[in-house]
Amino acid sequence: MKYFLPFLILLFLVYSCKKETKSEVKEDTELKELFTLMQGSFNSEIQAQVDSSYYNISLHMYPIWEDKGNFLYVEQALNSAQNKPYRQRIYEVTRASDSTFSSAIYMLDVDSLWIGMWKNPKSFDSISLKDIALKDGCEVILKRTAPNQFIGKTGDTTCVSTMRGAAYARSEVEILEDKIISWDRGFDANGEYVWGAEKSGYIFNKLD
Repeated sequence: MKYFLPFLILLFLVYSCKKETKSEVKEDTELKELFTLMQGSFNSEIQAQVDSSYYNISLHMYPIWEDKGNFLYVEQALNSAQNKPYRQRIYEVTRASDSTFSSAIYMLDVDSLWIGMWKNPKSFDSISLKDIALKDGCEVILKRTAPNQFIGKTGDTTCVSTMRGAAYARSEVEILEDKIISWDRGFDANGEYVWGAEKSGYIFNKLD
């Protein structure tokens, strides 16, 4: 009996380690799935052709700092003026909890230096996290609702924005295998809509 008890303890420890390893692998797999879905070039050309109230917007998202985690350089512009992007950001994709993921948003110090650099992600090796600024409260929290499908949003009033008289911005996102649907809107201090698509989100179809 005195030999049997340590054997049982050893079996329990081995089983626990195996169970934890399987859980960790599952978490890593889901995070990798989300990060992979977000990568590539997209545009809203099809939606703009169907509904003239939507612009044809280009969206490029490519991984940078691959040895530091899950970071993406993100660039948005009118498809006809891609040399003049209106949004340049860095996203950091992490697991927030057992069932949620976070896409934190950072601003670059000098946007103009990075225009078109989604074509050469290695150029970002010349800077680091200390050279970008977190947009606190603007992270998108996502849940995996099905294979290759994640849905999420920002906090309702947590993302401060002063664009066009807004007090805060709100984003709702759905990420799929062949598209990303993104609805960004700004609201004033009274909760009144002041900018962004009125009907629903932009549909960005994946190009590659």
